[in-house]
Amino acid sequence: QVQLVESGGGLVQVGGSLRLSCAASGFPLDTYSIGWFRQAPGKERESVSCISSSDGSTYYADSVKGRFTISKDNAKNTVYLQMNSLKPEDTAVYYCAAENSHLICAYGSSWPSWGYWGQGTQVTVSS
Repeated sequence: QVQLVESGGGLVQVGGSLRLSCAASGFPLDTYSIGWFRQAPGKERESVSCISSSDGSTYYADSVKGRFTISKDNAKNTVYLQMNSLKPEDTAVYYCAAENSHLICAYGSSWPSWGYWGQGTQVTVSS
């Protein structure tokens, strides 16, 4: 079955970096698009970044563009989110999600459109 396991979260100071990992199992990574989402307390889950299954195209929310980089290693079946220049407003639980669609990233689909989710990893940026 499809499983996603996030890791790499933690506590970091403003301006610091973290790399999140999303280890996928039960499906080949090149057939599913992967999205990173985050949810802060009292806020709706929002899209952070996405990588398409078809051609590896990447997409970013305006709030993280230029600071975050999504990438994937098909051999390891793992997707990464490199987060640099972290800000207090980046504090949230970060989730990865998978969907068997090569268009979902291009459509900018919000979280209800994604079928498979990891358990989340906490990222806290202290000022």
